[in-house]
Amino acid sequence: MTNATVLHSLHPLGQLEKFRKDPLLFLEEQASKHEERVQFRFANRTVHLLLTPALIKEVLVTQSKSFQKSNQFKELSLLIGEGLVTSEPPVHTKQRKIIQPYFTPRHIKKYVSEMIDSATEMMESWEVDHPRDISKDMMGVTLAVITKTMFDMNVNEGHEKIGVHMERVLETATKRIRSFLKPPISWPMPELKQYKASIQELKRVVEEIIQHRESRAEEKEDLLHALLHSRDEDGNCMSREQLIDEVMTIFVAGHETTANLLSWFFYMLQGNEKVKENVYKEVDRVVGKNELSSSHLPALLYTRQALEETLRLHPPVWMFGRMTVRDVEIGGHLIKKGENVLISPYIMHRSKKYFRDPFLFEPERFNRVSAEGNHPYTYLPFGGGSRVCIGNHFALQEALIIAALYVQRFNFKMSGDGKVECHPLITLRPKGGIFMEVEKR
Repeated sequence: MTNATVLHSLHPLGQLEKFRKDPLLFLEEQASKHEERVQFRFANRTVHLLLTPALIKEVLVTQSKSFQKSNQFKELSLLIGEGLVTSEPPVHTKQRKIIQPYFTPRHIKKYVSEMIDSATEMMESWEVDHPRDISKDMMGVTLAVITKTMFDMNVNEGHEKIGVHMERVLETATKRIRSFLKPPISWPMPELKQYKASIQELKRVVEEIIQHRESRAEEKEDLLHALLHSRDEDGNCMSREQLIDEVMTIFVAGHETTANLLSWFFYMLQGNEKVKENVYKEVDRVVGKNELSSSHLPALLYTRQALEETLRLHPPVWMFGRMTVRDVEIGGHLIKKGENVLISPYIMHRSKKYFRDPFLFEPERFNRVSAEGNHPYTYLPFGGGSRVCIGNHFALQEALIIAALYVQRFNFKMSGDGKVECHPLITLRPKGGIFMEVEKR
């Protein structure tokens, strides 16, 4: 039987108000007070926060068939429908089978040159005579990479236009996910009108990507080609709606999370001079003044470790949930059908039980001979089990390439007081952006 505590509350919303006020602080407080699991109430929902890798593994692997994505998360279905992130079996199983081959470690090596070209093109347009919002810059470069590698297209609208709609969707979706009572999406409220308009604008961009491919005579065997030409067991192609959902999922998830990783990476370097010096020395030693190529990547060991350490302290997916579809025993405790479990990589990654000096930024802890960070359910920036993020290898390769290119060309220095807060929307964003002074090396 797990060591568990039940938080009782007479408030109609239970612990929901405390969570909404400061989600990260609420989770930190629970993790500091409880050993394995804590149970509480969000309004009429019973929630179990899991705090050990053994319990997390039970949910994600051993007993995974007893769980599905939390209903609250399905607020995103208005944007990404039944795409890979939100769908459940058998749709999820079928779609993952189509998409998986394009994200294997061997296959993503084919994307190196396109990643380098896209990132270099964005980098060469930089103006360095005023502070730049690095978080917006990283959104722009990862957007360029994902559209080129997965869809063989240069999106006409850069992040300057698309980003406004992305931010509005994430803000409103997060607000609705955390609300007990939320107005129907059909209500004529200004916020909801803007929300729906932003979703439609993002879908317009995705439809343009698909139409552009359909109008071309030549073929390229990338992910979009696979989606367009896939057939089910009866020989039927994917419905237009499903096609849009899958492209939208890759389009949104494929650049948002990696951009956040890179933004936090450059931010963490500024507060850790020794790490910054080691990263710059490694890039200078391995790449020098040469053009970056695939042959350089395996030797950028410390830079990769710094990215992994960034994922530890600032995991883009800072929390995710599951809901039971039947009564199930986890750690010897009964969790009833319809109850929710929460898993927080942010909390697990900062636990003194699993990481020595957890608040220090130490890339060396990801040395392959180190014991730290090796347990897949202690360190889980990409989730785990059968629904582990399909783009994990892609994201790390892309981040390593972009980090190396920008370190090779630029020096960065924080602008203003240098303080940046975490903004826990659906992903862990830097609140208000990350402004830096940039100079060419």
